[in-house]
Amino acid sequence: MKNRFSALLAGTALALLALPTHAADLKRAEEIVGGRCFLCHGMEGEAASALYPRLAGQHADYIAKQLADFKSGRRKSDTMSGMAADLTAEEMKDLGAFFQKKPATRSEATDADLAGVGRYIFTKGNTFSGVASCVSCHGPKGHGTPQLPRLAGQQALYLENQLKQFNTRERNNDNAVMHSIASRLTELEVKAVSSYISTLE
Repeated sequence: MKNRFSALLAGTALALLALPTHAADLKRAEEIVGGRCFLCHGMEGEAASALYPRLAGQHADYIAKQLADFKSGRRKSDTMSGMAADLTAEEMKDLGAFFQKKPATRSEATDADLAGVGRYIFTKGNTFSGVASCVSCHGPKGHGTPQLPRLAGQQALYLENQLKQFNTRERNNDNAVMHSIASRLTELEVKAVSSYISTLE
């Protein structure tokens, strides 16, 4: 009986491995980027303005999820809901793979003192106000996971705006923990941690 069960498990595992996986169509993704995404995010995911996120080096799965959330309305944006409206699930994955392969960039620190405060919040949080460190979820280098975004090198102004949207619940399609963290950050801490994160490799 035990051998039969083991054989069944092995057969199931082999069957799962044999299932087709989505092979990214990077050519199709480049066509889509050249037709719409580049206006705000650039062809290399570098972002045309500090208002828009850098997508270069971002996790493919995370990008695909955000696009799906824009399309469904779970994440609010008049611009992005229109951009994502006619994308298929496969195209969203293609776009994720396309941008993940692009080399990530970063900003230079313009205020070392402000970035120093940000580094403290990023690595240690603020035990006095109950703010958890960013590294506890996004990792010591801010590279995140397929489910949690890469923060390293992100535009400071974009990060500030997202933290404010988490605080007001305008953004609620992601981890609810961010609502609690953002609500405890002072304006100084928001600016400082955003500034610091933007300088990370």
